[in-house]
Amino acid sequence: MSHAFDAASAASETATATSEPRIPGMLGHLDRGMKAINRVIMLLGGIALVCACLVLSYSVLVRYALHEPTDWQDEMAVFLIVGATFFSAAAVQAKRGHVAIEALSGLLSPRVNRARLLMADIISIVFVTFFAWKSWSLLHEAWVDGQVSQSSWGPPLWIPYALMAIGMSFLGLQFLLQIVEALTYGPRAAGWANPKVGLGADLNKNTLKTGTHP
Repeated sequence: MSHAFDAASAASETATATSEPRIPGMLGHLDRGMKAINRVIMLLGGIALVCACLVLSYSVLVRYALHEPTDWQDEMAVFLIVGATFFSAAAVQAKRGHVAIEALSGLLSPRVNRARLLMADIISIVFVTFFAWKSWSLLHEAWVDGQVSQSSWGPPLWIPYALMAIGMSFLGLQFLLQIVEALTYGPRAAGWANPKVGLGADLNKNTLKTGTHP
């Protein structure tokens, strides 16, 4: 199993990883535009997580130190965490940093492993597209019907649904870009040249050892 951020893997990547090829044409413009959006989203996601920590800390202080009731802090923290989680999903996918089970990577050849990863991307985009469609449907219903949370604070539910819908749409676009890049320019162009950890790193090491490109 591989995880998005690993200090040892990051150090190894710094020493050995090759740079991703620059993709030409309109596809390259879309790819670079998506990377710019991902950088902004990751910054906003980090700010949202810090704000969630501050909100929860304030909630604990008010409840147990000042003995005052609270009615908005928990939901506010949930909204911030949901937004950070769903919005950053595309940026993590761009680095191939999601948790993945790699039990078969050592048993299969690099060519078969690349085909397996491409198939996983195709299956993933089908699921993500369905998730995004349902999220947009829930957002529309919440907006039209004026749905609010059942808590005493009662924030509108279109806020978390919008975060989910936009985040899953970005993730679906990221998958689509990587699939098209893999089919058009090879796996190195699809984010496997410089991944965080996992099978992509193994494929990159094999490339460096053999002196060939996947």
